Parts: sequence; C-alpha cells; structure tokens
Amino acid sequence: MIKRTAKAIWTGTGKEGKGKLSTASGSLNEHSYSFHTRFEDGQGTNPEELIAAAHAGCFAMKLSFLLNENEFESNHIEVGATVAMKEGQLESSDLEIHAFIEGIEHKKFEELCNDALENCPISKALNLKKTMSISLNEARRASE
Repeated sequence: MIKRTAKAIWTGTGKEGKGKLSTASGSLNEHSYSFHTRFEDGQGTNPEELIAAAHAGCFAMKLSFLLNENEFESNHIEVGATVAMKEGQLESSDLEIHAFIEGIEHKKFEELCNDALENCPISKALNLKKTMSISLNEARRASE
C-alpha cells in the first residue's frame, strides 16, 4: 500500500483567514491559500487547482503506461486540466490532451485516452463529469 500525506493549516475566518498547505515530500512547503486564491484571482494556490494538477499528472502517466503496453513510444504528452466548481460543488474536470506519438492511428489513441480517463486513480476518485479533447501529432515537442 502506498500512502501520501499533506497538511493544511488555517487561521482566521473563512473569508478573511489564510492557510498554508504542505506535503510530506516538500513539494509544497507552507504554500499560501486563501478565500482570494480560491474564489478570486489572488496570489497562491487552491484545492481545485491542486485537483486539476493531480488529474492531469495521473492521466498523463496512465496514458504513457497504456501506450507502452500497446508498443507505442510516448514522445511527448501534454495534458491540461480545468476543474470547474459551481455553488461550492465540483462539477467537472475537462482534460485537453496534446500528444506526439509516432505510428499510432487517431482511433487507437482515442481508445487509449478513454481507457486512461476511465482508469487513472484520480479519475476513479473524482465523482464528477470528466471530458477530454484530443490533439494528436500536432503538439510541439518539449525540446523544440
């Protein structure tokens, strides 16, 4: 079993207060969040942004594993995620996939993307609408 931990510290009221987020790995070390970073455009992070990052990262890794299992090499995969919240409820996570994969047909790539969307651990954990758009062999490689 793999366990990962994080900690949140909040001081003050919901609207006027402020918080710090930390992870055991140190990737986040007392990173600021507040009402303003969550519901406005304040400086810092917020839980929804972190969910979007987790979903994009998990999906990209799962897709890479699936490509490898199907004997394709993932030259470059870029996944953007947008998590939407309305009236205090998470509603959707929309993924935008840009990939450069040699020798794969669009239909097969779409099939593998659907598998990743259905089966990456973060997708499974998110009880909300999940959508994606796919761009194959149109993305710029990271090294360019």
